[in-house]
This record gives sequence, C-alpha cells and structure tokens, in this order.
Amino acid sequence: MSRVCAIDERSLAEAKRVVDAGGLVVLPTDTVYGVACDPFDTRAVARVYAAKRRPLNKPLQVLLASVDDLDALGLELPEPLALLSRAFLPGPFSPIAVARPDSRLGTLCEQDGGRRTQAVRVPDSQACLNVLRSTGPLACSSANRSGGESPQTVEQALTALGDDVDLYLDGGPTAGHVASTVVAADGSDSNGVQIVREGVIASAEVRNALALESGGLRG
Repeated sequence: MSRVCAIDERSLAEAKRVVDAGGLVVLPTDTVYGVACDPFDTRAVARVYAAKRRPLNKPLQVLLASVDDLDALGLELPEPLALLSRAFLPGPFSPIAVARPDSRLGTLCEQDGGRRTQAVRVPDSQACLNVLRSTGPLACSSANRSGGESPQTVEQALTALGDDVDLYLDGGPTAGHVASTVVAADGSDSNGVQIVREGVIASAEVRNALALESGGLRG
C-alpha cells in the first residue's frame, strides 16, 4: 500500500531509497503535485507513463535543484533560453535543453536531424528543492491520469494515482492548477524562441524578459 508522509529528514531519505530502487514518488512543486522517478531508469520512466495512462509521445520534464545540474545530465541550454532562465528560474518556466551525445537520460525526445531535447525546470518551492537535493534530478509529470485536472494537494494525487505510486510526499497545497510555461529555442523566430505551452508565465512576459536580458548583455 502507498504511504503518505510529511516532508522531513526521514521521508526524504525514504524518497531517495524509492527512487534509487526504480519506484515512483509524488511531490509538491511550485505549480502542481507531480509524479516522479529516476530520469536515467527507463523502466521507472515507463511506470510513470503507465500510472498516468499518458501517451508515449508526450514527453516528461526533468526537475533540477539548480541549473548547475544540467552539465551532469549531458544537457545544454541554447543562448536565448539561458538568458530567460536567469529571469525565471527558479520558477514555473521550462526551457527545452539540447542533449549532448553523452547524455544517458531515459526521457529524451528525438527531433528532426537526430537532435535530442529535454524540457527542464527548477521549481520555486523549498519543499520540492529539499526533495531534489535528496534524490537528485527527477523525471516528472503532473500527478493525475492523463487528461485529468492537475492536483493541488497530495490527497487529490492519491485519489488519482492510488497504489501505482510508492510514496506520496505531502508539502501542503500548491499555488494552482496551471502548469509551467514551456519554451524552446527557434532560430526562425525574430525573438529566437517558441512558446511550446503557455502556462503560469504569459507569452508576452517571456518575450519582454528576453528583450530585457538581451539588452542588458549588449549594454
């Protein structure tokens, strides 16, 4: 039977054991509750898809405790996304990083021309960051069945996913049901970016921030 625990030293250690063993954990972020696993473990990643009934063509994000973790994952941010990350991370912003040939992530998306990409995020939630510092980076998606409403509480996540998850970490209610804004680099766009999914951060806010960050570098 799944366990629901408050986030403390004991449950953080348990979360690491679960993740290291290929299990699934539910955790709070700064937007919604997510279901997560070891991003290098392809069997665990498959368990996330099965638990959510999620189509395999919909990619998972990878949550990080810091942008500094990107290098160890074999990921790099294109310049416009690196600039935006300075403005919006930690926060509800998910830039799509490009994978180096040495990246071993089991969540990478194959793009035209053989390029591989990965959406990443550093949540602006101390509870979530505490989990990530214990477990390391996590592959993650909202903790609901595919097509359902994203959960704001651990109880809603438990109702949605039940015993398909090994450990539920309760960090209290999250801010809302709206997910992060996903942005990719796009050389054909005048701003150099494409808004893949508009979430908490509006498209206009993204473009304004990019203009400010770019102007600051030129200055």
